[in-house]
Amino acid sequence: MLNVSLRSQLQTYLRNIRRPVELIVSQGGSQESAEMLTMLNEIASLTDLVTVIEEQQGDERKPSFSIGRAGEKPGIQFAATPTGPEFSSLVLAILQVGGHPVIADRTTIEQIRTLESNYYFETYISLSCASCVDVVQALNMMTVINPQIHNITIDGGLFQNEVSARDISVVPTIYMNGELFGEGRSNFKDLGARLHDIEMSMRAALHAAGKP
Repeated sequence: MLNVSLRSQLQTYLRNIRRPVELIVSQGGSQESAEMLTMLNEIASLTDLVTVIEEQQGDERKPSFSIGRAGEKPGIQFAATPTGPEFSSLVLAILQVGGHPVIADRTTIEQIRTLESNYYFETYISLSCASCVDVVQALNMMTVINPQIHNITIDGGLFQNEVSARDISVVPTIYMNGELFGEGRSNFKDLGARLHDIEMSMRAALHAAGKP
């Protein structure tokens, strides 16, 4: 799937990985699943620090895969084969999980680092959506900064039943902990500020209720 030029560029980027990364694949037996596995195996062939692991049971969404540090629970998932604009999201996620630093607004990074609640994001995208990339990369960066955060990027074309059930008409559409969180273009700083405000509101409510 990767042409010679792309493989060469990717091999250069992957030299920035500092610790082992696991790509844990949950297959579905479809053509899309086979394409996903082929692409991930090609990426892993370019560095000894990336390993593909195929799970027999795996995630309920198939095909999908997670990106995590070896021996740790992964925070980033793709229920998609990230091609087109989203290929950069995949590469960046592998690099950052592998120890390449997150480069972003420092205030927002610190806000994300101090979050204490659990946040589970489901981000619905189209692989042709240019504005989806910023949202996917922002949420993935947050999972690297804070293990309380999890993000799964979902290709609406592969999971049309979910799109219909949730009446999704705009991409990206973000759900947080099962509730609609946002639609359309956003960025790391804006999303981080919203999360920080939510966390502060929850802490204030708990304090008012006399809970630690």
